[in-house]
Amino acid sequence: MKMNWRWSKSWSLASRLFFSHLVVMIVGVASLVIISKISSPRFFRLHLERLEHKGWDLIRVHADLVDGFEIAWRRSTFWSVLVGATAAGGLSYWVSIRIVQQLTEMEQITQKFAAGELNARLPKSNIPELNRLGVSFNSMAASLEGVEARRRELIGDMTHELRTPLTIVRGYLEQLVDGEIQPSPEIYQQLVRETRRLERLVNDLQELSKVEAGYLPIKIQPLNLRPLLQSLVQRFADQLLEDGPVLQLECPAQLPPVLADIDRIEQVLVNLVGNAIRYTTTGSITLRVWIELSKLWIAVIDTGMGIAAEDLPHVFERFWRADKSRDRHSGGTGIGLTISYRLVELQGGQLEVESELGKGSTFRFFLPLA
Repeated sequence: MKMNWRWSKSWSLASRLFFSHLVVMIVGVASLVIISKISSPRFFRLHLERLEHKGWDLIRVHADLVDGFEIAWRRSTFWSVLVGATAAGGLSYWVSIRIVQQLTEMEQITQKFAAGELNARLPKSNIPELNRLGVSFNSMAASLEGVEARRRELIGDMTHELRTPLTIVRGYLEQLVDGEIQPSPEIYQQLVRETRRLERLVNDLQELSKVEAGYLPIKIQPLNLRPLLQSLVQRFADQLLEDGPVLQLECPAQLPPVLADIDRIEQVLVNLVGNAIRYTTTGSITLRVWIELSKLWIAVIDTGMGIAAEDLPHVFERFWRADKSRDRHSGGTGIGLTISYRLVELQGGQLEVESELGKGSTFRFFLPLA
């Protein structure tokens, strides 16, 4: 028994489908033959008896009629079983091959996908279940293809970002070793700036990877954000020059508590306000807070250089810069907004941007009320 079970487990799907159809056909035909063999002669005799009661004289031919009926029944049953079994077997074989053929195509596509052809997709099927399977696979394939594309972009961007400070540091060190330049405080300060930039880039990359992988701990709790906002405004105001922009806070005296992580919200605000100060030389920077329905909105509004309309869709992409030279000059890594966007999402909010080139930018996000 165990050997038969193991042997049947090695059957292909086509064999299983064909065998199952064959079993169903045999059971159906056997049931038809047995039931008709038992019931048909009896019903025929009853019919003859009813005819005799109506006055028909069938006594002499009664036995011949019954024998003739049985012969005709056997012949018709034989040909019916033969033709029906042949047609059913052929149809079962065709259906089995058709289903298995589509599954074989799916297997070939998945093997191509596993081999690295991420653009491989399953064709549509006229079998609803297989078509749903194909749609699910294609959706997964598109998602994985996007992940792989972003991974390659990240590696390329990261390599590009690391190359610049490393090249500068190596250039200075080689010149110092060869005696082409003399050591000076300015050179050492430049080396320190570049190594700090490398450190910031590595730290930001590590945090971004944690955020996107969902490993960054978020401690959601009811918070009153007004003390944090006042502290941030005071901290950044002390750093502004007299001829620089004016930093101001527009916030209601009483704020309802929100559900957020105080450390992550501070990180987001520091990044947004820091970017506004970096790109605003004159005018004002306003930290505005208001309540709308069940959300608390926070906006950082500046009168700085702004962002072109065609660049706005890319603002939250990693390593994106409207002007690739300005962030390097100021020490930015180009992924601060990406981290901020993910952090706001993890706290149930959404970060948005509006900007006009030469007139300033508005970065705003909301948090759910507690």
